Amino acid sequence: MRFPTPHTLQQITTLIDCESVGPSDFPVLGMNEIHVVREGEIVFVDHPKYYDKALESRASVILINKRVDCPEGKALLISDDPFRDFNKLTDFFKPFEQSTSLISTSAKIGQNTVIQPNTFIGNNVVIGNNCIVHSNVSIYDNCIIGDHVIIHAGTTLGSDAFYFKNRPEGFDKLKSGGNVVIKNHVEIGSGCTIDKGVTGSTTIEEGTKLDNQVQVGHDTVIGKKCLIAAQCGIAGCVIVEDEVTLWGQVGVTSAITIGKKAIVLAQTGISKSIEGGKTYFGSPVEEARRKLKQLADVKKIPLILKKLEE
Repeated sequence: MRFPTPHTLQQITTLIDCESVGPSDFPVLGMNEIHVVREGEIVFVDHPKYYDKALESRASVILINKRVDCPEGKALLISDDPFRDFNKLTDFFKPFEQSTSLISTSAKIGQNTVIQPNTFIGNNVVIGNNCIVHSNVSIYDNCIIGDHVIIHAGTTLGSDAFYFKNRPEGFDKLKSGGNVVIKNHVEIGSGCTIDKGVTGSTTIEEGTKLDNQVQVGHDTVIGKKCLIAAQCGIAGCVIVEDEVTLWGQVGVTSAITIGKKAIVLAQTGISKSIEGGKTYFGSPVEEARRKLKQLADVKKIPLILKKLEE
Protein backbone atom coordinates (compact mmCIF):
# COMPACT_ATOMS: atom_id res chain seq x y z
CA MET A 1 0.00 0.00 0.00
CA ARG A 2 1.52 3.28 -1.11
CA PHE A 3 0.81 6.39 0.95
CA PRO A 4 -1.08 9.24 -0.76
CA THR A 5 2.05 11.39 -0.32
CA PRO A 6 5.59 10.41 0.70
CA HIS A 7 6.39 10.72 4.41
CA THR A 8 9.66 11.00 6.29
CA LEU A 9 11.01 8.60 8.89
CA GLN A 10 10.49 11.31 11.51
CA GLN A 11 6.82 11.68 10.57
CA ILE A 12 6.24 7.93 10.86
CA THR A 13 8.13 7.83 14.18
CA THR A 14 5.83 10.53 15.52
CA LEU A 15 2.68 8.76 14.26
CA ILE A 16 3.41 5.54 16.15
CA ASP A 17 5.45 7.01 19.01
CA CYS A 18 8.53 4.82 18.69
CA GLU A 19 12.29 5.15 18.24
CA SER A 20 13.99 5.16 14.87
CA VAL A 21 17.39 4.46 13.38
CA GLY A 22 18.24 6.41 10.25
CA PRO A 23 18.12 9.97 8.90
CA SER A 24 15.03 11.91 10.02
CA ASP A 25 14.28 12.83 6.39
CA PHE A 26 14.59 9.21 5.16
CA PRO A 27 11.74 8.83 2.60
CA VAL A 28 8.92 6.40 3.42
CA LEU A 29 6.58 5.70 0.52
CA GLY A 30 4.22 3.04 1.88
CA MET A 31 3.78 -0.15 3.90
CA ASN A 32 3.34 -3.79 2.94
CA GLU A 33 3.56 -7.41 4.00
CA ILE A 34 6.88 -9.11 3.48
CA HIS A 35 5.86 -11.18 0.44
CA VAL A 36 4.88 -8.07 -1.57
CA VAL A 37 6.95 -5.30 0.04
CA ARG A 38 8.79 -2.89 -2.28
CA GLU A 39 11.61 -0.41 -1.93
CA GLY A 40 10.55 2.65 0.02
CA GLU A 41 8.02 0.73 2.11
CA ILE A 42 7.72 -0.44 5.73
CA VAL A 43 7.52 -4.10 6.70
CA PHE A 44 6.90 -5.29 10.27
CA VAL A 45 8.46 -8.25 12.08
CA ASP A 46 7.90 -9.37 15.67
CA HIS A 47 9.36 -12.88 15.82
CA PRO A 48 13.07 -13.82 15.89
CA LYS A 49 12.45 -16.53 13.29
CA TYR A 50 11.74 -13.85 10.68
CA TYR A 51 14.20 -11.09 11.66
CA ASP A 52 16.74 -11.92 8.95
CA LYS A 53 14.08 -12.33 6.28
CA ALA A 54 12.64 -8.90 7.05
CA LEU A 55 16.03 -7.19 7.28
CA GLU A 56 17.13 -8.71 3.96
CA SER A 57 13.82 -8.05 2.18
CA ARG A 58 13.18 -5.28 -0.33
CA ALA A 59 11.69 -3.13 2.44
CA SER A 60 13.48 0.15 3.08
CA VAL A 61 12.12 0.49 6.64
CA ILE A 62 11.82 -2.40 9.11
CA LEU A 63 9.41 -2.06 12.04
CA ILE A 64 10.99 -4.43 14.57
CA ASN A 65 10.87 -5.25 18.30
CA LYS A 66 14.63 -5.69 18.79
CA ARG A 67 17.63 -3.43 18.51
CA VAL A 68 19.72 -4.76 15.62
CA ASP A 69 22.33 -3.41 13.25
CA CYS A 70 20.64 -1.35 10.57
CA PRO A 71 21.33 -2.66 7.05
CA GLU A 72 23.05 -0.17 4.76
CA GLY A 73 20.65 2.10 2.91
CA LYS A 74 17.72 1.21 5.20
CA ALA A 75 16.08 2.54 8.35
CA LEU A 76 14.60 0.95 11.47
CA LEU A 77 11.57 1.67 13.61
CA ILE A 78 12.12 0.18 17.09
CA SER A 79 8.82 -0.74 18.71
CA ASP A 80 7.78 -2.80 21.72
CA ASP A 81 4.83 -4.08 19.62
CA PRO A 82 5.25 -3.92 15.82
CA PHE A 83 1.88 -5.65 15.24
CA ARG A 84 0.07 -2.90 17.15
CA ASP A 85 1.99 -0.13 15.43
CA PHE A 86 1.44 -1.58 11.96
CA ASN A 87 -2.28 -1.40 12.77
CA LYS A 88 -1.86 2.23 13.81
CA LEU A 89 -0.42 3.03 10.40
CA THR A 90 -3.27 1.21 8.64
CA ASP A 91 -5.81 3.19 10.68
CA PHE A 92 -4.07 6.42 9.78
CA PHE A 93 -3.58 5.88 6.06
CA LYS A 94 -6.63 3.70 5.32
CA PRO A 95 -9.22 4.46 8.03
CA PHE A 96 -12.66 2.87 7.95
CA GLU A 97 -15.05 5.10 6.03
CA GLN A 98 -18.74 4.72 6.77
CA SER A 99 -21.13 4.43 3.83
CA THR A 100 -24.40 6.31 3.79
CA SER A 101 -26.14 4.68 0.82
CA LEU A 102 -26.45 1.32 -0.91
CA ILE A 103 -24.35 2.59 -3.81
CA SER A 104 -21.70 5.08 -2.77
CA THR A 105 -21.62 8.40 -4.60
CA SER A 106 -17.85 7.93 -5.02
CA ALA A 107 -18.30 4.60 -6.86
CA LYS A 108 -17.70 4.58 -10.61
CA ILE A 109 -19.88 2.23 -12.66
CA GLY A 110 -19.27 1.66 -16.37
CA GLN A 111 -21.57 1.73 -19.35
CA ASN A 112 -24.18 -1.02 -19.80
CA THR A 113 -23.43 -2.45 -16.35
CA VAL A 114 -26.48 -3.76 -14.50
CA ILE A 115 -26.70 -3.56 -10.71
CA GLN A 116 -29.57 -5.65 -9.33
CA PRO A 117 -31.59 -4.55 -6.25
CA ASN A 118 -30.24 -4.79 -2.68
CA THR A 119 -26.62 -4.75 -3.77
CA PHE A 120 -24.14 -2.75 -1.68
CA ILE A 121 -21.30 -0.93 -3.44
CA GLY A 122 -18.82 0.82 -1.16
CA ASN A 123 -16.67 3.92 -1.35
CA ASN A 124 -14.30 4.37 -4.29
CA VAL A 125 -15.35 1.11 -5.96
CA VAL A 126 -14.71 0.94 -9.70
CA ILE A 127 -16.82 -1.38 -11.91
CA GLY A 128 -16.18 -1.60 -15.65
CA ASN A 129 -18.44 -1.88 -18.66
CA ASN A 130 -21.00 -4.58 -19.51
CA CYS A 131 -21.02 -6.21 -16.09
CA ILE A 132 -23.90 -7.85 -14.22
CA VAL A 133 -23.95 -7.68 -10.42
CA HIS A 134 -26.83 -9.72 -9.03
CA SER A 135 -28.88 -9.04 -5.91
CA ASN A 136 -27.51 -9.04 -2.36
CA VAL A 137 -23.88 -8.73 -3.45
CA SER A 138 -21.61 -6.70 -1.14
CA ILE A 139 -18.62 -4.95 -2.68
CA TYR A 140 -16.46 -3.28 -0.02
CA ASP A 141 -14.51 -0.04 -0.41
CA ASN A 142 -11.78 0.37 -3.04
CA CYS A 143 -12.50 -2.84 -4.99
CA ILE A 144 -11.72 -2.69 -8.71
CA ILE A 145 -13.74 -4.77 -11.19
CA GLY A 146 -13.02 -4.99 -14.92
CA ASP A 147 -15.28 -5.34 -17.96
CA HIS A 148 -17.72 -8.17 -18.75
CA VAL A 149 -17.69 -9.48 -15.17
CA ILE A 150 -20.63 -11.43 -13.71
CA ILE A 151 -21.09 -11.63 -9.94
CA HIS A 152 -23.92 -13.83 -8.66
CA ALA A 153 -26.21 -13.30 -5.69
CA GLY A 154 -24.92 -13.23 -2.13
CA THR A 155 -21.23 -12.87 -2.93
CA THR A 156 -18.96 -10.61 -0.86
CA LEU A 157 -15.85 -8.91 -2.24
CA GLY A 158 -13.39 -7.20 0.07
CA SER A 159 -14.10 -8.60 3.54
CA ASP A 160 -11.23 -8.39 6.04
CA ALA A 161 -8.27 -10.74 6.08
CA PHE A 162 -8.45 -13.65 8.53
CA TYR A 163 -5.24 -12.68 10.29
CA PHE A 164 -4.89 -12.63 14.09
CA LYS A 165 -2.18 -12.50 16.76
CA ASN A 166 -2.80 -14.71 19.79
CA ARG A 167 -2.40 -12.61 22.93
CA PRO A 168 -3.10 -13.65 26.56
CA GLU A 169 -6.26 -11.53 26.59
CA GLY A 170 -7.52 -12.90 23.25
CA PHE A 171 -6.98 -12.68 19.50
CA ASP A 172 -5.78 -9.33 18.15
CA LYS A 173 -6.79 -8.57 14.58
CA LEU A 174 -4.37 -7.35 11.92
CA LYS A 175 -6.35 -4.64 10.16
CA SER A 176 -6.86 -4.78 6.40
CA GLY A 177 -6.09 -1.78 4.21
CA GLY A 178 -5.91 -3.51 0.83
CA ASN A 179 -8.55 -4.33 -1.76
CA VAL A 180 -9.81 -6.87 -4.28
CA VAL A 181 -9.07 -6.63 -8.01
CA ILE A 182 -11.20 -8.61 -10.48
CA LYS A 183 -10.01 -8.55 -14.10
CA ASN A 184 -12.06 -8.78 -17.32
CA HIS A 185 -14.39 -11.68 -18.19
CA VAL A 186 -14.37 -13.20 -14.70
CA GLU A 187 -17.52 -14.92 -13.39
CA ILE A 188 -18.05 -15.40 -9.67
CA GLY A 189 -20.78 -17.74 -8.41
CA SER A 190 -23.30 -17.29 -5.62
CA GLY A 191 -22.22 -17.08 -2.00
CA CYS A 192 -18.50 -16.60 -2.64
CA THR A 193 -16.24 -14.63 -0.28
CA ILE A 194 -13.07 -12.94 -1.47
CA ASP A 195 -11.04 -11.21 1.25
CA LYS A 196 -9.13 -8.01 0.60
CA GLY A 197 -5.36 -7.84 0.93
CA VAL A 198 -3.84 -6.73 4.21
CA THR A 199 -1.95 -3.95 2.44
CA GLY A 200 -2.03 -5.12 -1.19
CA SER A 201 -4.58 -6.66 -3.53
CA THR A 202 -6.30 -10.02 -3.69
CA THR A 203 -6.45 -10.55 -7.45
CA ILE A 204 -8.41 -12.74 -9.86
CA GLU A 205 -7.02 -12.55 -13.36
CA GLU A 206 -8.83 -12.43 -16.70
CA GLY A 207 -11.17 -15.21 -17.77
CA THR A 208 -11.24 -17.16 -14.50
CA LYS A 209 -14.53 -18.73 -13.35
CA LEU A 210 -15.53 -19.43 -9.73
CA ASP A 211 -18.42 -21.72 -8.83
CA ASN A 212 -20.67 -21.16 -5.80
CA GLN A 213 -19.40 -20.96 -2.20
CA VAL A 214 -15.72 -20.45 -2.91
CA GLN A 215 -13.50 -18.75 -0.30
CA VAL A 216 -10.40 -16.82 -1.42
CA GLY A 217 -8.07 -15.56 1.30
CA HIS A 218 -6.20 -12.27 1.58
CA ASP A 219 -3.48 -11.36 -0.93
CA THR A 220 -4.03 -14.49 -2.98
CA VAL A 221 -3.50 -14.19 -6.74
CA ILE A 222 -5.50 -16.46 -9.04
CA GLY A 223 -4.23 -16.54 -12.61
CA LYS A 224 -5.92 -16.42 -16.00
CA LYS A 225 -8.50 -18.95 -17.22
CA CYS A 226 -8.71 -20.95 -13.99
CA LEU A 227 -11.73 -23.07 -13.04
CA ILE A 228 -12.56 -23.36 -9.35
CA ALA A 229 -15.51 -25.57 -8.39
CA ALA A 230 -17.91 -25.26 -5.48
CA GLN A 231 -16.83 -25.18 -1.83
CA CYS A 232 -13.12 -24.74 -2.45
CA GLY A 233 -11.25 -22.90 0.28
CA ILE A 234 -8.06 -21.04 -0.64
CA ALA A 235 -6.04 -19.50 2.17
CA GLY A 236 -4.13 -16.23 2.07
CA CYS A 237 -1.00 -15.41 0.08
CA VAL A 238 -1.49 -18.29 -2.38
CA ILE A 239 -0.39 -18.05 -6.01
CA VAL A 240 -2.59 -20.03 -8.39
CA GLU A 241 -0.97 -19.88 -11.80
CA ASP A 242 -2.83 -19.76 -15.14
CA GLU A 243 -5.28 -22.44 -16.32
CA VAL A 244 -5.43 -24.33 -13.03
CA THR A 245 -8.53 -26.44 -12.26
CA LEU A 246 -9.61 -27.05 -8.66
CA TRP A 247 -12.57 -29.40 -8.33
CA GLY A 248 -15.07 -29.36 -5.47
CA GLN A 249 -14.05 -29.01 -1.82
CA VAL A 250 -10.34 -28.61 -2.46
CA GLY A 251 -8.57 -26.99 0.48
CA VAL A 252 -5.40 -24.94 -0.04
CA THR A 253 -3.04 -23.88 2.76
CA SER A 254 -1.44 -20.43 2.84
CA ALA A 255 1.64 -19.11 1.05
CA ILE A 256 2.07 -21.86 -1.55
CA THR A 257 2.08 -21.96 -5.35
CA ILE A 258 -0.09 -24.15 -7.60
CA GLY A 259 1.65 -24.51 -10.94
CA LYS A 260 0.23 -23.69 -14.36
CA LYS A 261 -2.36 -26.14 -15.77
CA ALA A 262 -2.42 -28.29 -12.64
CA ILE A 263 -5.65 -30.22 -12.10
CA VAL A 264 -6.65 -31.00 -8.53
CA LEU A 265 -9.38 -33.58 -7.97
CA ALA A 266 -12.24 -33.15 -5.50
CA GLN A 267 -11.66 -33.13 -1.71
CA THR A 268 -7.90 -32.83 -2.02
CA GLY A 269 -5.93 -31.06 0.72
CA ILE A 270 -3.01 -29.06 -0.67
CA SER A 271 -0.43 -28.47 2.06
CA LYS A 272 2.60 -27.67 -0.11
CA SER A 273 3.43 -26.13 -3.48
CA ILE A 274 2.71 -28.38 -6.45
CA GLU A 275 4.07 -28.40 -10.00
CA GLY A 276 2.00 -27.49 -13.00
CA GLY A 277 0.85 -29.79 -15.78
CA LYS A 278 -0.08 -32.71 -13.51
CA THR A 279 -3.22 -34.13 -11.90
CA TYR A 280 -3.36 -34.40 -8.10
CA PHE A 281 -5.53 -36.07 -5.45
CA GLY A 282 -5.64 -36.83 -1.75
CA SER A 283 -4.62 -35.40 1.58
CA PRO A 284 -1.72 -35.03 1.84
CA VAL A 285 -1.69 -34.24 -1.87
CA GLU A 286 0.07 -36.54 -4.34
CA GLU A 287 -0.09 -37.18 -8.05
CA ALA A 288 -3.49 -38.74 -8.63
CA ARG A 289 -2.29 -41.93 -10.29
CA ARG A 290 0.04 -42.74 -7.40
CA LYS A 291 -2.57 -41.91 -4.75
CA LEU A 292 -5.29 -43.98 -6.43
CA LYS A 293 -2.89 -46.94 -6.70
CA GLN A 294 -2.21 -46.65 -2.96
CA LEU A 295 -5.93 -46.72 -2.22
CA ALA A 296 -6.34 -49.79 -4.41
CA ASP A 297 -3.48 -51.50 -2.58
CA VAL A 298 -5.09 -50.73 0.80
CA LYS A 299 -8.18 -52.67 -0.28
CA LYS A 300 -5.98 -55.73 -0.79
CA ILE A 301 -4.82 -55.80 2.85
CA PRO A 302 -7.71 -57.99 4.19
CA LEU A 303 -7.04 -60.57 1.47
CA ILE A 304 -3.31 -60.58 2.25
CA LEU A 305 -3.97 -61.02 5.98
CA LYS A 306 -6.41 -63.85 5.28
CA LYS A 307 -3.78 -65.69 3.24
CA LEU A 308 -1.21 -65.23 5.99
CA GLU A 309 -3.63 -66.85 8.48
CA GLU A 310 -4.14 -69.94 6.30
